Amino acid sequence: MTNPAYLIPDAGQAIQMLLNATLQGNVPETTLMLAAVRGSQINGGSACLYADLLRAEKAGVTDGQLATVAAWRQSPYFTDAERAALALAEAAARMDDKSDHAVPDALWNDLAEHYDEQQRAVLILWIACSGLFNIITNIIQEPAGTTWS
Repeated sequence: MTNPAYLIPDAGQAIQMLLNATLQGNVPETTLMLAAVRGSQINGGSACLYADLLRAEKAGVTDGQLATVAAWRQSPYFTDAERAALALAEAAARMDDKSDHAVPDALWNDLAEHYDEQQRAVLILWIACSGLFNIITNIIQEPAGTTWS
């Protein structure tokens, strides 16, 4: 099936506008891309993961970070702020695994130490958009290597 964002152009444009707005939100693009990569790894979205990895490289994410993002807790390549963003990405991707709050207070407090309210909003919207892309591409079985304009 053709990607629904192409079949319903207004939807695709709205998604793109939201993504562009988040990129203006004072969170480093490298951090956003790390969050997207981690979410795509968890969600099993091969098309998204492939696209996220390419975009992460262009944004300046290091080889060490890309190689160890799945094991970010044990890796020395991430700042505390990046770790907080990665923890949020994981919490969002694993919401149904939780018996309590999707984002525990300790994680929220850690995020607040590194990001102001607007930056947290950017992270939440970015991660939600990334999840949307994973859902779409998984449903239509879009293969890795697919590119979007």
